[in-house]
Amino acid sequence: MQPSSGERHTSLRSLFATANNQRHKLDSIPDSSSAAYQESLRSASTAFHECRQLIDRLAIFSPNETEDDISSGDLQYLLIDHFLGELILKDCIKDRKTVLQQARAAYERYLKLLDQYDMLSKVDSNLYQRYLSERDDFSLLSTSDPTARRNTKVTRYKQEQELKLKLEYLARVPLTLQNDDAASREIYLAEIHLCTHNTFHALDIINQELKIIALMPFASPAPQPEELAQDYRQRNGIPKDDYSDRLDPPISQLLGNGNAGPILSKDGKPLRPFTLLDSRQRVQDGVFKQDHALPTMTMDEYLEEERRRGGIIDGGGGQQGRTQAVDEDDLDKADMETMKAREWDEYVEANPKGSGNTLNRG
Repeated sequence: MQPSSGERHTSLRSLFATANNQRHKLDSIPDSSSAAYQESLRSASTAFHECRQLIDRLAIFSPNETEDDISSGDLQYLLIDHFLGELILKDCIKDRKTVLQQARAAYERYLKLLDQYDMLSKVDSNLYQRYLSERDDFSLLSTSDPTARRNTKVTRYKQEQELKLKLEYLARVPLTLQNDDAASREIYLAEIHLCTHNTFHALDIINQELKIIALMPFASPAPQPEELAQDYRQRNGIPKDDYSDRLDPPISQLLGNGNAGPILSKDGKPLRPFTLLDSRQRVQDGVFKQDHALPTMTMDEYLEEERRRGGIIDGGGGQQGRTQAVDEDDLDKADMETMKAREWDEYVEANPKGSGNTLNRG
């Protein structure tokens, strides 16, 4: 037994409410790259896809109808493709270019449906026609004049704020008024106008991101470990059958890399790096020498050299800094020391400690 039309409408209404609740649930998950967020995202997208399929089977929207032919309760279903576009853009698992193309297709279906019912405002209709004519190069800021671009941004921002305020005001309508068909219709139309405004902004962002992706170099697939090992052997000239797990290369490989053979060619050109030595006798003398550096002078010679360079100080030592005792038989010297001590005592009495520091006193 096939379900009746009323039962299928009830099923669509409950399915759309479930999808909408799942869409709002994403706002409570802070990390958009987490597994829980992506799982909720897939559930919401699946629910909205099922809504689209059910709407197509029920033939709720027809190209022969106008806006007035749509019931107030069915106006909300016009937003399904817009919500799908928003959800697709939040997918962090699929290829980014594929995500952008799928989201753009959903937004295009949304605008096409609104244009079919002649529900686009004059400004949005002009934008939609411009988008159809320059789909890949569409931009809200079509001019290069900085002043005009700034005015466009300011104007669209003000329009968005006005639509949000209107929608918030209508959402605060008492429940008694929400049951009114006219009030509900006005709320749905306000939400459609806001979503249409956001749709053109999203299409602009999508085109910008697609252009950036087109400029990125093509990422080749990651090579397999076997290919990496094969490339390493080819770069180093290692035969395929001569592979070894040794970290140090064998002697034969070292000798084969230019460390053996003639130094000069027949034309006198060097074939490999070499070191010039001063004499053959020096090489012979160094054959049986010690493997460590030997001293070149005795300790006495070293100390004499340090003394000559000023590294050793003669005299002084502990005797430096000591005051010599005054000879008591030298009366003149004793009188000089006595007078010096008296002058110091008089100076100390006339200038007590701290008497000169008057700048920092309170």
